[in-house]
Parts: sequence; structure tokens; C-alpha cells
Amino acid sequence: MRIKLKARIKEQTIQDIPIYTDFIKLDAFLKFSNLAETGGMAKRLIEEGRVLVNGEVCDKRGKKLYPGDTVELGGSRLRIASE
Repeated sequence: MRIKLKARIKEQTIQDIPIYTDFIKLDAFLKFSNLAETGGMAKRLIEEGRVLVNGEVCDKRGKKLYPGDTVELGGSRLRIASE
């Protein structure tokens, strides 16, 4: 007996978060976008390797993010947008 399974890939929606400067640092963006409640929490999430920037794990708190960059954490996917 053969069982056919069809995988359904749910397309993840991207939420645009506008910034009003040329760039924003990753830890500040996590707080600004409410993905982290405090700077300490943002630091811990980054150090634990739970944050993806443009699809890759990023362990640099001070990484500069520019419009068009994406940040993923815990099922949320955000894109930096210019104002």
C-alpha cells in the first residue's frame, strides 16, 4: 500500500518596518520592532543564534541593517523599509 503525502509550504508574510535613519543596528531594531522587550533580551537572542538576517544566523549585536534587509525571529519575518 502506498501513501501519498503532499507537503504544503505556508508562505511566510513579511511585515515592513520603516526606519527614519540611513541604518539601524540589529539590537536596536529588535527593540524598535517589539521582537525584544529590552536590550538585554535582544543581546541574549542574538548570542543564542536565534536571529536571522537576510536568511543567515547573525551573532553581531551591532550589525547595521539597511532598507531591504530582512530579520527573522520566532516565526516573525520583518523587512527594514525606508520612511
